[in-house]
Amino acid sequence: MSDVMAMILQFTLMLIGMLMGHHLGFVLMSSGLIVGVLAMGSSYLPFYMNRLWGIMSNWEMLAVPLFLLMGNILATSGVADKLFDALYKLMGRLRGGIAVAVIIVSTVFAACTGVIAASVTTMAILSMPIMLKYKYDKKLAAGTVMAGGTLGILIPPSIMLILFGSYSNVSVGKLFVAAVVPGILLAILYVVYVLIRCYRHPEDGPAMSEKELAGVSRPEVLKEALTNLVPPVLLIIGVLGSIFAGIATPTEAAAIGAFVAFIMVIAYRRFEWKTFKAAIFDTARGTAMVLVLVMGASFFTGTFIGIGGGDVVRDLLFSLGSGNRWVVFAVMMLIVFVLGMFIDWIGIAMICLPIFVPIAVELGFDPLWFLMTIAINLQTSFLTPPFGYAIFFLKSTMSEQDMTLQEACQSVPVFIGIQAIGLALCIVFPKIITWLPSLVVK
Repeated sequence: MSDVMAMILQFTLMLIGMLMGHHLGFVLMSSGLIVGVLAMGSSYLPFYMNRLWGIMSNWEMLAVPLFLLMGNILATSGVADKLFDALYKLMGRLRGGIAVAVIIVSTVFAACTGVIAASVTTMAILSMPIMLKYKYDKKLAAGTVMAGGTLGILIPPSIMLILFGSYSNVSVGKLFVAAVVPGILLAILYVVYVLIRCYRHPEDGPAMSEKELAGVSRPEVLKEALTNLVPPVLLIIGVLGSIFAGIATPTEAAAIGAFVAFIMVIAYRRFEWKTFKAAIFDTARGTAMVLVLVMGASFFTGTFIGIGGGDVVRDLLFSLGSGNRWVVFAVMMLIVFVLGMFIDWIGIAMICLPIFVPIAVELGFDPLWFLMTIAINLQTSFLTPPFGYAIFFLKSTMSEQDMTLQEACQSVPVFIGIQAIGLALCIVFPKIITWLPSLVVK
């Protein structure tokens, strides 16, 4: 079998498996294994075992279940509930103030959990009834919740960045540092958009009336906000600070974070064996899903590169770019964006990184900067139909009367545009990504 025929067969099998509704991890694994054996013979089987062993013996991968456990435990602590309750009352006099509170809490929650499902569903349950009660525009409300929730995959501690580090020569700690400013930048862009829109169209995000705020004591609400902000901030400083300072590895910091999150649940008097057991099982399911996808993608890319697919993609990109590295870069970004409409971000990262990173290095791009542009680009994969996970997470919390699936889909284009602006800023001004790592990581 020729290399070209093997590549065509591999992608055809992957497409058939996806259309039949099978799990992406098993689709990638089986298509890679079948084509590998057909193209290179059964003697190639030990190669897959070596790749599998490499994944299972990777110490940094242990941070995945630990950070997932931290996020799942923290989701039951009531931190987001109390913080949002205080902030929306504090900012209620501001047009779009409740939506701004959603973004702030989502940013804090993202730095504590890194679990998209928990972030989106928690904020949807907390904020959507309130925003609809105060006659917020449905699309603005839904888009704010979904865009804010997706920050969890970018702002560290991020499962995505752990996987990025395991598939490149860039340390996870350095990736964590590099993601801080872009993550905050996106949150600021969301806030600016909400404020400008609600200033120009007050009916989209009306302020709470003085009558509604009459019984609200601003000093007491401010005290409540600060009281509920301190524990998660201390958790963030403890986890990320220990990594940035070189005191702990991401895996060690994840273990500390999971323990501190457990203590916070007890301190907030929210501990129940039922919810703790649910957090353990959710962590096990999430870890299994991630590892199956990583193993499947490892088999797929191993076969693809083994049959010469990497060289074919490289030659194709260079021919399309006509020697211009920025055209090649743009094509790679477009591929990641389009794949985000149909494939889970883990599959995209594990398929594209082994192929794209060597090309980016050959073109003279900073690997850290390049990886972060892909990470920012992958933010859109949670919002882009038909398989935008954030859309379904939000819809699962709402009745058809409150929000239809069509309305949820219609709320995301403007926020995808904002994410594109954030990505463009990071491309035009690379210091947004590289400045903080140059100060913190030696």
